[in-house]
Amino acid sequence: MLAGCGAGVPSAQTPSGSAAGSGAGASITVFAAASLARPFEEIGAQVERTHPGSDVRFQFAGSADLVTQLREGAPGDVLATADEASMARAASAGLVEETAPFATNTLTIVVPTGNPAAITSFADLAHDGVATVVCAPQVPCGAATERVEALTGVRLSPVSEENRVDDVLGKITSGQADAGVVYVTDALRAGEAVARVDVPEADRAVNRYPIGVLAGAGGADASHRGPNRALATAFVDAVRGGPGRAALTRAGFGTP
Repeated sequence: MLAGCGAGVPSAQTPSGSAAGSGAGASITVFAAASLARPFEEIGAQVERTHPGSDVRFQFAGSADLVTQLREGAPGDVLATADEASMARAASAGLVEETAPFATNTLTIVVPTGNPAAITSFADLAHDGVATVVCAPQVPCGAATERVEALTGVRLSPVSEENRVDDVLGKITSGQADAGVVYVTDALRAGEAVARVDVPEADRAVNRYPIGVLAGAGGADASHRGPNRALATAFVDAVRGGPGRAALTRAGFGTP
């Protein structure tokens, strides 16, 4: 299995809704929001174990960038975005078939260990001298940040707007900023490299993650379209099934 970041973590469990041999020997590329990297690599490894000889590859990026890549002709088999608006754009372009939500995520604040800027609330991010990093507005985590701003009445003046939530997190772990707004799942993944400051209002700005098989799943080669498409469907079923739900829960995602 090739992935955009990290390595897969095998599991002894069998993905729900998949049968060994269906899609065996096939290869698919899953376009997925960057925040899904850890659980999706685990689920991909599960699918490969249940479909001998198969290969599940990943392209992780910001949801807006993923849709742009697909619209420009990048080949792929499955799309999972960090918000429904990005998936709607893909559907309106005829890129994706039937979709369904499979996870939710909320925002939190991360600060360097020790919290040198003494951040205790979302309002503190707007204080003079506080270097705050957020996602760009066109990115799902950026759109959610704007919703929290509206809910709190706090207007941020970030020093940087990133196209990937991973890049926001990286600015904090490298000490380049005082605070960043990321998903709860990213804060959990960072572990002791950051400290977390909860944002109560974020519970009213929840992002729902949808997934679907791409209209061109299987590629142009008719001899491989069947097995590849079967593997794409098996991956979606695994994400929405029991073992996939468990992997997502371990990563901090909620249930839609």
